[in-house]
Amino acid sequence: MSRIVSKLPQVGTTIFTVMSQLAVEHSAVNLGQGFPDFPMDGQLTDLVNKAMKNGFNQYAHMHGYMPLREKIAEKAGKLYGAVVKPDAEITITPGGTYALYTALTTTLVPGDEVIVFEPAYDSYVPAIELNGAVPVFISLRYPDYAVPWEEVREKITPRTRMIMINTPHNPTGSVLSAADMEQLQAITEGTNIIIVSDEVYEHLIFDNIQHQSILRYPALRERSFVCFSFGKTYHCTGWKLGYCIAPEDFTTEFRKVHQFNCFSAHTPVQVALAEFLQYEEAYLSLGLFLQHKRDYFQQLMLKTPFKALPSYGSYFQCFSYAHLSEEGDRAFAERLVREAGVATIPVSAFYSKGEDNKVLRLCFAKKATTLESAAKRLSDFKA
Repeated sequence: MSRIVSKLPQVGTTIFTVMSQLAVEHSAVNLGQGFPDFPMDGQLTDLVNKAMKNGFNQYAHMHGYMPLREKIAEKAGKLYGAVVKPDAEITITPGGTYALYTALTTTLVPGDEVIVFEPAYDSYVPAIELNGAVPVFISLRYPDYAVPWEEVREKITPRTRMIMINTPHNPTGSVLSAADMEQLQAITEGTNIIIVSDEVYEHLIFDNIQHQSILRYPALRERSFVCFSFGKTYHCTGWKLGYCIAPEDFTTEFRKVHQFNCFSAHTPVQVALAEFLQYEEAYLSLGLFLQHKRDYFQQLMLKTPFKALPSYGSYFQCFSYAHLSEEGDRAFAERLVREAGVATIPVSAFYSKGEDNKVLRLCFAKKATTLESAAKRLSDFKA
């Protein structure tokens, strides 16, 4: 008999760990996990070093280093026309996932319902369930992964407390449009529904598409926790630093949870980022930089038997193999590691009930040589 009653009895080893381990065992090119394998900006690492040498090594303010919050507020104003109070509406967090978890924990009580669009980033549902709430699943429409807004309306109940959105979207690379945001606004108007908006890929958006941040929409912003990540913006996912922007009354409650968890985030990195944010081109050029990688990878993949699905943002592009095999996507992905030497992520892993459209997620935020090696191996693969 177990000495601990599991709060997540259905959760085992994640598919990311499984595929990464297989990649190591088979010396595979790992396009599974979403992190860059190229260096970040040396100027930013130098600024962290400078901050440490200048003595910024003790606890930062619980809410975050104020000069950094001021720069974030300035940025939100320039990009999205939002007037954000740096003292009362921004909290620096140890990563975007932490910000999401804290927003959920701040808000949810047992029995609340949360609308979750699938495929969904894997932390959403466990965080909902740990808070005693109930995920209500809605599948994005394959193959373009559009939101079925009529189904959203049908699934709203008196117990609906929250809707979670993610744009640009992980794992599919789809993005929400202005029309989507108008639909969301109409659905939530006159309700007590709270929105949690995962915008960690805000700058990784392609093809001259404008990121539709919640911060652009005052009626949505007043009911939302909006979560961001510096790790995705500056190619430093291991730094685990992000932030949450929310209305003052939301932020007050968010910080109550935050102060008894981590209390504060990494100080020297906050100090460095406060200075580095003045270089706007570093984040404004990010979309085009990653778009070039997406485009190059697409060209390479034309020589393989896999069919690309559209990607308009994030680190990821999904590819269909439905015309090649009837095999389930997890079994196919595992075989691909063994036989082709390339690690991917089966998209069924992002669905609660394993919906399988014969699609794999590949990460293109890699060096050109990494992408070339992966594509060459996949071109030689015989399904």
